[in-house]
Amino acid sequence: MKSQTFNIEGLVLLTPDIHRDGRGFFSETYNGRVLETLGISDLFVQDNHSLSAGKGTIRGLHFQTPPNAQGKLVRVTRGSILDVAVDLRQGSSSFGEHVAVTLSAENWQQFWIPEGFAHGFCTLEPDTEIIYKVTDYYAPEYDKGLAWNDPALGIAWPLDPENAILSEKDAGNPPLSELPPCFRYEA
Repeated sequence: MKSQTFNIEGLVLLTPDIHRDGRGFFSETYNGRVLETLGISDLFVQDNHSLSAGKGTIRGLHFQTPPNAQGKLVRVTRGSILDVAVDLRQGSSSFGEHVAVTLSAENWQQFWIPEGFAHGFCTLEPDTEIIYKVTDYYAPEYDKGLAWNDPALGIAWPLDPENAILSEKDAGNPPLSELPPCFRYEA
């Protein structure tokens, strides 16, 4: 498994090995021992699977606050997305900054987003499927959102904002300037 880190501490892009032959392929998409060597020792407790029918579907930016904060290991099994993580850790030198990566069934990459980040994505193709592991169970009372189109974030979404396909909930998320402190940076 190959890995790449970013200028924002904690985020990791992973590329699992894939073995192809005339029958298809085999890939070990999760191995706790390998992730631990990369500094990811979190225990995953739930797998989530989503299908977005339309190109230009935006889901996010989502996060859960403590005591039910979630880390996420995201991958795409069909189609492609622009996947985004925004640092919400108060005291971090990268607070309010983001990393955006393209995940696809073709590039077979996975994005590790630890607790303390808002996460969202935009589908680049119709009928895109995303599978992601999380480190805590869904807890609606701690489920929060951040405005996907907040100009302060500077995210270059790959679509005209008027054409974004959004849930009512995601369309009403507040900008970063209106979020109360949710996470504390710990070096």
